[in-house]
Amino acid sequence: MKDTFKHQGMRQQLVETLINKGIKDKGVLKAIGKIPRHLFMDSGFIDHAYQDKAFPIAADQTISQPYTVAFQSELLQIEPGHKVLEIGTGSGYQTAVLLELGARVYSIERQQELFKKTSKFLPKLGYRAKSLIFGDGYKGMPVEAPFQSIIVTAGAPFVPNPLLSQLAIGGRLVIPVGDDVQVMTLFIRKGPKDFEKHEFGDFRFVPMLEDKN
Repeated sequence: MKDTFKHQGMRQQLVETLINKGIKDKGVLKAIGKIPRHLFMDSGFIDHAYQDKAFPIAADQTISQPYTVAFQSELLQIEPGHKVLEIGTGSGYQTAVLLELGARVYSIERQQELFKKTSKFLPKLGYRAKSLIFGDGYKGMPVEAPFQSIIVTAGAPFVPNPLLSQLAIGGRLVIPVGDDVQVMTLFIRKGPKDFEKHEFGDFRFVPMLEDKN
């Protein structure tokens, strides 16, 4: 697992691309500039690792476009020590970004193949989530709730109520909602039953899968 000066240079170019696309959060940009994204992809895709594109990984899933990762991460407004629930561990790249931001990360993956691969791979790079489980993201992780932030990294046809209920007061849920095309949606919990909703345009994600375990 090598990370060369060439890779580091390519990452800095990617950071510049994200700045030009409007990403402002310095912590997010620093994380993208530090994490060796090429190691999260099959070796055949190395040349594509630092392009601002999504790419296929195992189990018919994708590693999200860096802009999407940065955009979602920026919306979360993570501060060091924040307890964050991630729905869809995937390749682990978004997990690594959350950890670089100082979050305490709890992550759920429902593709067995990806779960096994990523749960072994992340610690090899020095990234340790508080909890990485194989399970149904629609149910969240009630035993660890409440969370300051919840991030969903797959397209959800609707907003699962368990996720809203597991947000702390003041907490933020970032979720792409829709079927073929998703609208990036932010919910901020203002009270026990009071949520503020913001929408941020169209994105495309692989679908969030339900109850396949």
